[in-house]
Amino acid sequence: MADAGDVEETEKGGAAAAPQVNEKAKAHWKAGNSFFETSKMQEAIAEYNEAVNIDPKYADAYFNRALTYRILQEYDLAQRDLEKVMELQPKSWDAPLLIGDMSESKNDLLGAKFWYEKSLANNPNYAEAKTRLQNIDAIMHADMKMPAGFPSGSGIKSSTAYKPAQAEQKTVIEDGQIKRLAFYKSDSNFGKVAGLEKIKQYLTENVVLAIKTPALFKKYGKQLGLGLILYGPPGVGKTYIVNALAGEADAKVFVAQINQIIDMYTGNTEKNLHAIFEAARDNTPCILVFDELDALGVKRGGGGGEQSTAMRSAINQFLVEMNGLEKNPEGIFVVGTTNQPWDIDPALKRSGRFGDRIYVGPPTYKERVAMLKLETKNKPKGFINYGRLARATTGYSPADIKKVVDKAAMRPLLHEYTTRAERKLTTGDIIAVLKNKDENGSSLDEWYSMVKKDVISKTETQIVDGKKQEIVKEGKLDAQEKVLYKKMIKDIKKNTNSSRIFMKKMARWWATHVF
Repeated sequence: MADAGDVEETEKGGAAAAPQVNEKAKAHWKAGNSFFETSKMQEAIAEYNEAVNIDPKYADAYFNRALTYRILQEYDLAQRDLEKVMELQPKSWDAPLLIGDMSESKNDLLGAKFWYEKSLANNPNYAEAKTRLQNIDAIMHADMKMPAGFPSGSGIKSSTAYKPAQAEQKTVIEDGQIKRLAFYKSDSNFGKVAGLEKIKQYLTENVVLAIKTPALFKKYGKQLGLGLILYGPPGVGKTYIVNALAGEADAKVFVAQINQIIDMYTGNTEKNLHAIFEAARDNTPCILVFDELDALGVKRGGGGGEQSTAMRSAINQFLVEMNGLEKNPEGIFVVGTTNQPWDIDPALKRSGRFGDRIYVGPPTYKERVAMLKLETKNKPKGFINYGRLARATTGYSPADIKKVVDKAAMRPLLHEYTTRAERKLTTGDIIAVLKNKDENGSSLDEWYSMVKKDVISKTETQIVDGKKQEIVKEGKLDAQEKVLYKKMIKDIKKNTNSSRIFMKKMARWWATHVF
């Protein structure tokens, strides 16, 4: 980076126009870098604070503090520091890149594009800015920008796993009604999915072959369409594998976003559901995806009021559309994903609608090894002990593993930025991130504990007329659902068992601190 180079040259008696760096400030900056590399972010910030207090024109200290704030998702503080860097070093290209990165993380694609272009204007050969700008342009030209969130109070986040390579039209919504639905061709495939071999085999046999060899399926009386639910804990790759399925089958994909379907005015939700299925019928073969299906297909019968009535009406319309699909299913494959299958209305789950269901569980040891290899594949790396890291991430989801590797990659990145010398990613970098439990860990541990009360019955002791009585409180699943989702229930029970929790912690500790 030119900025760091300018500072180094000054210290060596080079560029006379650049300010000299106060030695005390530089010592605090180096101490901050050491804390950063061991993922002690608050301590790093404290050292950078001291550096800029001593030398208010120390651009590198502002930049490194901004980098730390960005990792902590303190975007306003990070941007303030980056603006200071650009004030001190107008030709900086890393500062606008980092602002663009934060804009992109907030789904502000126009803002990200502006800052990446500014970065390239300062350094036309900056490969990272070029790559990011190309990605932004591809998404914006595809008109497939995902919304920042859903309506207030919905508690649902928009999915970011669908990254289109080629959009063929634009979603049009007028007065709360879908007038046209966007679809795209995915650029992913099963080769980009680590593990999940049985699931990939099922999808190949039941979806990919049906789309690619319809005549063969008809010859043996097989339907060219199905309704499928992928269920499992959050972050295990349900949405990701649907995207890979679309690329593998080379089929059009419709992503039915819940925030676009549900509307506050009576009748619009039902009209939107009909519009989605009509678009699917006009563009077969296609894959129609309902992400977070439980938010739309929630069980009827509970509660009351206007919202409950509206949701019951929406589910009834959903059933009508699925019934129509059952009678003429050719070329339409409807896939729903959910973390909470017990909250989906039973009528939607019967045969002929979402009759097939596949459990996507947390990755095994071998799958974690494969995921770690995949996540580090395109990074400059030295020796990495994948077996040790797989043991250290026992019980982690694929999303957790990706997060850990991304954070670990910041360590050699910062080293190269501060020293101008490349240092490759190593096992030690990833272990250092895993040791910081304040910022990392398994998201599944908390999830299992949270949903335990929903699916597992428990015995409570109550005092009635002065006598102790044991009362069994059942979870949300009825007897049939307990059979349908037995794999998931088994995992929930296993991962909330005190002995199992202790064993997981010991496995992680041993791999993280010993070997």
